[in-house]
Amino acid sequence: MPLFYQHNINEVTKLGIWRIEEPPSFFLEKVPLKNDVTHPFKRLQHLAGRYLLPLLFPDFPLGEILIADTRKPFLSSEKYHFSISHSGSFAAAIVSATGRVGVDIESITPRIRALAHKFVGESEQQALPGDPQAVPGDPPAFPGEEMLTLIWCAKESIFKWYSLGEVDFRRHMQFRGPILRHADGIRMPFLFEKGITIALDVEARVFSELSLALAWVIT
Repeated sequence: MPLFYQHNINEVTKLGIWRIEEPPSFFLEKVPLKNDVTHPFKRLQHLAGRYLLPLLFPDFPLGEILIADTRKPFLSSEKYHFSISHSGSFAAAIVSATGRVGVDIESITPRIRALAHKFVGESEQQALPGDPQAVPGDPPAFPGEEMLTLIWCAKESIFKWYSLGEVDFRRHMQFRGPILRHADGIRMPFLFEKGITIALDVEARVFSELSLALAWVIT
């Protein structure tokens, strides 16, 4: 069973990553496919993400999942709050019985550099560690690929946590620093300001051997 990673955050909140190695038929035995997902690999990612939910909590009612106008899946009963993410051959999910959640998983690639200006503001750029490959004396630059991917993951997880859409990644979500490293990973403080103002601690992990980054938030 390729349950690559599981983290029991507390008694009511769990997170997992599935390494996708199975054909669709494996997942379709337990996962109802209601969405019209036509691309074969995207369908496989979709199935793997939902397959994770009852692995984390066996009584998770997969058949009751609905899709909001913002494309966020949810349970009308709110028996559980959950979030799903996919990247390549990995699917991640977080489930909580009590709090709102968001999760994001991303491959760490050089492409993130070309997107950095779209989600990292100037004040954040100054607060983040610099690129370890930068040449001394060069102008201040965006941080390295791993750190940029972590910031993107963190903001995506906050976006999913908020769930109402129309969020400006530079203006409404601000990294406040400093980054705190602990035994189980990384903690990144953010300030979310859109209708509400709330400080959020985003937790993250890097799986260096797979060039994979993961971030999640819970309230």
